[in-house]
Amino acid sequence: MDALLLLFAAIALGGLVFLPWMRRRRAAAHAERGLAVATDPMAGYGFVPLDQLDVRLPGPDEELAAALDEVRRTHDWRPAAELLRSTGDNWELRWQRVQTLAGAAAFELADTSQGPASSAGMRTGGIWLRTWRAEAPKDPGGAQTHAQFLVVQALSDPGSQDFRMILEEARTVCREAALLAPGSPIPYITELAVARGLDERPADYEELWAEVCRRAPHHMGAHLAALSYWSQKWHGSRKEAEDFAQRAAAGAPAKSLLPALPLFAVYEHLPEANMVRSLFQSAVVERAVEGAHFALQQAPADHPMAPHVRHLLVWFLVRAERYAEAMEQLRLVDGHVGAVPWSYGRSPAAEYAAYRALAIAGWEQLGGTSTGFRTQG
Repeated sequence: MDALLLLFAAIALGGLVFLPWMRRRRAAAHAERGLAVATDPMAGYGFVPLDQLDVRLPGPDEELAAALDEVRRTHDWRPAAELLRSTGDNWELRWQRVQTLAGAAAFELADTSQGPASSAGMRTGGIWLRTWRAEAPKDPGGAQTHAQFLVVQALSDPGSQDFRMILEEARTVCREAALLAPGSPIPYITELAVARGLDERPADYEELWAEVCRRAPHHMGAHLAALSYWSQKWHGSRKEAEDFAQRAAAGAPAKSLLPALPLFAVYEHLPEANMVRSLFQSAVVERAVEGAHFALQQAPADHPMAPHVRHLLVWFLVRAERYAEAMEQLRLVDGHVGAVPWSYGRSPAAEYAAYRALAIAGWEQLGGTSTGFRTQG
């Protein structure tokens, strides 16, 4: 079951990046220590129990959760289509919902309890997504979801002999989706992951990025997708990724989350052999953390990407032993764990719960209590 949860959680941020094996091992060991620190972290704090944490979403979205439940129950695509129609041109929210719907199709396909998939199902996902595309081929929401589903399929097994073929098909569907909704940035953002996987040249990638920027120049999800291309593990370097993040942060308009982008760049380039306290209290990390705090203070509280920033902040704040600040972020995101960094682990819910336990233990060592925490809330 952990493997299925990982597949669903891994669509957070479009399955954009993968941590090296050693970092996952180190994070898992840290998580196990955290679970041992606080055996009952929910007692008195009002946090959601481990077995009730939602790995599908980074934060609350009642409409999306209801559509997912209805699609899962009935195998009818119409609730998903209606959800995206009602989302309209809220591009940040639409991007997140398209990713989650695509992940739901991938999860359904991988869930062996649903029975074996047909050879056709291996390329198009759950029956509701196949039916959606067949019955409403001109629906841009269906095309966008299908394209993102193919990306999830490819990136979930980058060593597969079908990897490039699936990504080429995803690119074709992206371009179909772009024709169905010419003003939408969503197909182009999905194509950023396709181009990264297909090793596009920087000049060609810049051309694609320009298309995104023409439609949504300050889209946080798009910037996270592009950051991966410029990272050291893909086609760039630490400096290129950091420069990209700093430029975006410096040019961010008011109420944008882009000042938090450098924190993601730091996370992507943490040294493998130096995961110690001093690193997380360094000037570089502190500046990135403060930038994320600033972004969250300025952006609307209901910004669709805010939970992604808060989850990563929790990870950094616990590592830096800034437990009171970590507790404040936990207050705002607890219950949902479909985000980096948890989605990189074997069991996203367990790894999140371990860091939550560490935050509570540190809070209490500093004299904090569950009563004081609830009062501050």
